[in-house]
Amino acid sequence: MTSLRTLGSSDLQVSPLCLGGNVFGWTADEQTSHAVLDAYTAGGGNFIDTADSYSAWIEGNQGGESETVIGKWVKARGNRSDVVIATKVSQHPRYQGLSADNIKAAADASLARLGTDYIDLYYTHFDQPDVPVEEIIGALDQLVRAGKVRQIAASNISAERLKESLDFSTREGLARYVALQPHYNLVSRDTYEGPLQDLAAREGLATVPYFALASGFLTGKYRPGTKVDSARAGRAADYAESERGQRVLAALDEIAAAHDAQHATVALAWLAAQPTVTAPIASARTLEQLPPLLAVADLKLTDDELKKLTDASA
Repeated sequence: MTSLRTLGSSDLQVSPLCLGGNVFGWTADEQTSHAVLDAYTAGGGNFIDTADSYSAWIEGNQGGESETVIGKWVKARGNRSDVVIATKVSQHPRYQGLSADNIKAAADASLARLGTDYIDLYYTHFDQPDVPVEEIIGALDQLVRAGKVRQIAASNISAERLKESLDFSTREGLARYVALQPHYNLVSRDTYEGPLQDLAAREGLATVPYFALASGFLTGKYRPGTKVDSARAGRAADYAESERGQRVLAALDEIAAAHDAQHATVALAWLAAQPTVTAPIASARTLEQLPPLLAVADLKLTDDELKKLTDASA
């Protein structure tokens, strides 16, 4: 992955695959996480996604474990200026919501765990509709002006609230969202396509989809009646039992065979080819899971193949 892409209207240059950090400190221990990060950057990747809440859902964890793992890796490698680190605010157990005070306190806590003095891309993790966009954008703008955040972005937000936020930033001359992180993949298209996608296209936002492989379902290892030992097997198994999931698997089988490629690579290539998408997010809890993800940069699907996948996922 040697060619970098400009992230929306920002000055950030990112690789075509964003490495998800949700598994760091969860299903991947620190040593394995560092090995995955080493292999990802050796393969040309520079875009790492995490959140302050990863992985607070695990008994004994407090939240921020992923950021801590990444921070230790950056310190050990001395490569902070070589990577684009994205993290998020609103879901950490101690820093819930999007009030101005919470955004600022959570950012400081993330900076400490990451061992850095700036965050490249700072997302509002889940919108909080009862907080005025003026308060949210105002707090984020202060972080940008203080040099603690380079660019801001949003995840899990309605088209209406996103437009309201963008309009306010433009009107007041404040920091403006440059990217959007929606739930989007071959078996979950209505979570992004429609008003959100149209707005992102009009406003020049970069889209960085999460759940790009549908909790592992789009790797092809989940089939009706099969059991896979994974922390996310339940959700993937549901896709495998659905009619649409089976149609998508059949299309992936055919196209993967034609290219001698992995199913994950094909699924990511379809996503990367969609309007507004800059870099899908995918995670690897082992080194063996990483090569099919990196290969997305080199796989170009034909128009017929893209249509076949689009039709199968309708």
